[in-house]
Amino acid sequence: MNHDNKKSLDGNNDNRENDKPKSLFADKAYEAAPMANAESAPRSHNLQESSEEPDPSHMPLKKTIASGESLKLAVVGHTNTGKTSILRTLLRDVYFGEVKNEAATTRHVERAQLTDSQTGEVLVTLYDTPGLEDASGLMDWLEDNTASRRDGIERLQQFLAADIAQASDDGAAHDYDSQSYDYSQEAKVVRQLLASDMAIYVVDAREPVLGKYKDELAILSWAAIPVMPVFNFTDSQDANIDDWQTMLARRNLHISTRFDSVAFEFEDEMRLWQNLATMLTHSERLEQLMARRAEDWAQLYDEANIIIADFLLNVAAFVREIDEDDDPMPVLQQMQEAVRQSERTMQHSLLNLYKFYDNAVAATPLELQAYQQDPFDPELLKSYGIRTTSGAAAGALLGLGIDAAALGTTLGLGAAIGGIAGGLLSNTSSIADKITGVKRLYIDPATLTLLATRAIDLLTALRHRGHAATDATQLLYKGETNTFESSDSAAHDDETDDSNRSITPWPMHKLPSELKKARGKPQWSSLSSGKSEQAQLLRADMAWSLSAKLQSNKRAD
Repeated sequence: MNHDNKKSLDGNNDNRENDKPKSLFADKAYEAAPMANAESAPRSHNLQESSEEPDPSHMPLKKTIASGESLKLAVVGHTNTGKTSILRTLLRDVYFGEVKNEAATTRHVERAQLTDSQTGEVLVTLYDTPGLEDASGLMDWLEDNTASRRDGIERLQQFLAADIAQASDDGAAHDYDSQSYDYSQEAKVVRQLLASDMAIYVVDAREPVLGKYKDELAILSWAAIPVMPVFNFTDSQDANIDDWQTMLARRNLHISTRFDSVAFEFEDEMRLWQNLATMLTHSERLEQLMARRAEDWAQLYDEANIIIADFLLNVAAFVREIDEDDDPMPVLQQMQEAVRQSERTMQHSLLNLYKFYDNAVAATPLELQAYQQDPFDPELLKSYGIRTTSGAAAGALLGLGIDAAALGTTLGLGAAIGGIAGGLLSNTSSIADKITGVKRLYIDPATLTLLATRAIDLLTALRHRGHAATDATQLLYKGETNTFESSDSAAHDDETDDSNRSITPWPMHKLPSELKKARGKPQWSSLSSGKSEQAQLLRADMAWSLSAKLQSNKRAD
């Protein structure tokens, strides 16, 4: 192909060449029309569509993924089916595009890329397209104005060349009656289809099978690229997947998949890429993507457990000393507030790791109401089925986390119940402490167990939350668990329903050896020493060891 002819069509060719889609039918959809302010035009979003039909004789050689290009994947479907939502979840990016509960939110084609996290190589380029608003009307136009004997691509090309496809972004018509039907949005979708290697057709599984959806699929089939239906919102009780699959099979679409952008399952994402790969002659790019995504997902989980383990060790090593005659209340309150702040820091680290940004700027701010309840609240301990003591004093001390025996010989049990806040354990067991009259205060095992359980719950929820979820309650994951039930919860009062018992990573009275060791290492805690980096280095090895135990007791996800 004569590339000089190509350059003659576009004086700014050098600036636009890298951004121009190259694919099986790229020459049928995009022309090299001059573009104002080409240097400053955005590259990653809002692909510019041409208003004139290209001359095929002046097009460059076609390039496909077989020749080293990234896979170009168009995301298409009816308006408000969750196309942008699916892309947000695939990209792990709550900022991509715009999501609203109304039709035609996406008005332009927007581009994003999935890269190899190690090499930076672009593996898949995703194109978010506007919704198909009136496929039935467009089908009527195509039947009335194009010859049925021509193939689908030629008929779509004829549509793209017509005035009816040329409305500008503000809705103004080009050279035709303003009262005429405007199919410019559909034209954007068709152009991108012809410039892509394949497409996924997003289906709102809650919708019934209607004639307009059948027309959409007919139009998509004319682009002569593989199209795979993807069912969104499959977690809904109103899903009509069986009816959809019957209709799709009648149109020779036998490969489909489920991918819920709200109730996320990593296995569903892997199945999506695998099904797409089966539809390609050259699937190397997708196979490379799947391998890297699986590695990255596992690494995220490892890093998350390190964050949790480091937090627990930091709290377990936290110790404050007071004289035996001192009022413990101010110190106890200070310790509790330090633990609360430390837990919030840990939670935000997990949120950022999984790219859920908890701030007012995010399009879908994530609220942590379920995880912000005071960890020293006796009712919270009770709801997790965690007891702080045993024996006759258990009821009175529930939630206080106080060693009854120690308090009986020091401050007195009555004073403890009446004046000391919960979640801390006094320790006067050493001879040196008794001689000097020093009392050491630690975070008690019940609170440590509660903090561990809640952190694991949050991690599990994040791993099953799609980046399109907008409801704070969608954070709560109610999947099955494979950790053992705490033996402490088995000692519930008779009136406690078994179904309300929580699952803890270990029995409260059997803390992992790493946490037990930390209680004798106050230098490991930044809460004790105030030296954050030094303390973290000192507990690093124990954090790796404890994280391995957390993973061995992980919830089923």
